[in-house]
Amino acid sequence: MSITLDLSRTANPVPAATAPVNLSGLTRAGLRQALIDAGVCPAEKARMRATQIWRWIHHYGVTDFDQMSDIGKELRLALAEAFTLNRPEIVERLVSRDGTRKWLIRMGPGIEVETVYIPDVGRSGALCVSSQVGCTLNCTFCHTGTQKLVRNLTAAEIVAQVQVARDDLEEWPSPKEDRRLSNIVFMGMGEPLYNLDNVSDAIDIIADNEGIAISRRRITVSTSGVVPKIPELGERTGTMLAISLHATNDPLRDVLVPLNKKYPLDELMAAIRAYPGLGNSKRVTFEYVMLKGVNDSPDEARALCKLIAGIPAKVNLIPFNPWPGTDYECSDWAAIERFAAILNKAGYASPIRTPRGRDILAACGQLKSESEKKRASAVRKEAQDAAA
Repeated sequence: MSITLDLSRTANPVPAATAPVNLSGLTRAGLRQALIDAGVCPAEKARMRATQIWRWIHHYGVTDFDQMSDIGKELRLALAEAFTLNRPEIVERLVSRDGTRKWLIRMGPGIEVETVYIPDVGRSGALCVSSQVGCTLNCTFCHTGTQKLVRNLTAAEIVAQVQVARDDLEEWPSPKEDRRLSNIVFMGMGEPLYNLDNVSDAIDIIADNEGIAISRRRITVSTSGVVPKIPELGERTGTMLAISLHATNDPLRDVLVPLNKKYPLDELMAAIRAYPGLGNSKRVTFEYVMLKGVNDSPDEARALCKLIAGIPAKVNLIPFNPWPGTDYECSDWAAIERFAAILNKAGYASPIRTPRGRDILAACGQLKSESEKKRASAVRKEAQDAAA
């Protein structure tokens, strides 16, 4: 009788290859530790090397270690073997008639977000970044909210959106004056406060004075009202706060912003008043989308003034951007101006946000959805052509 030994279970399995770490998305502390962990730099020199590399990545915008001219060749080779500086794939780039730019960015298989640059906002121009792929909030007026959440974006993927925009705007090295990109707004896809750890790390990278160097006072984080996280956002990031409000009473806000059922207006207003550093130089921005016959009456304007009384604030009035299948309509311009006049008389700045990028579906509430639909149509056509 012969015996055959099966050694397959005891053999050492071949470890799966791991992707190199992208240094572009690490905080200063994370970058320093990565150099030590990879064995490319002794601990006593890691802080100095991390500072050098940081400036090359975030001040000069380099994507190749060979460009780091003040670092020795041997160390550059070791860095290239252990790490990467690659940008994500730009699937689509569109430019509106009004100068708005939109990028569809692929972070990985099935992981795509849209990022929008809006000129003439803030000091010179604002970048609207996403914090999640999809959304869980299901706000009924928002097309983006009709998409299911895929996952949170990492800090690296959030920072990459800024890097992609600055590549396209040709703003490396980081300019101190005459910037085209001067402000960052977390108003893209997703709820930032449901991804606060990664959002906070990304803000630390973006605001660092030796890198991208966009001031925390020029970074605004918008939330639909995740009440427990609002004071924490202020403590951790020191950024400006925006609230996606849209209604002045709980029954209506329960419909427009379903998160209100969990965190009603009384709790939301208390959390806003507890936001660190509020004052005339650090006002809350209330975002209010204007929906015809829903929330645009003079009585609603007066109720809004009462709701936010005592809070240093301004109100951005947003004409509704329609999308296929919605039952909502944009308020008439006269109704919007009447609403703004009531707020102004009460002492609140209430700019009417000019719709930007509608022709490339880059306006508020339109991100990602149309590009998903277009790609799905292309896939169906390819399948039909193949079958024929």
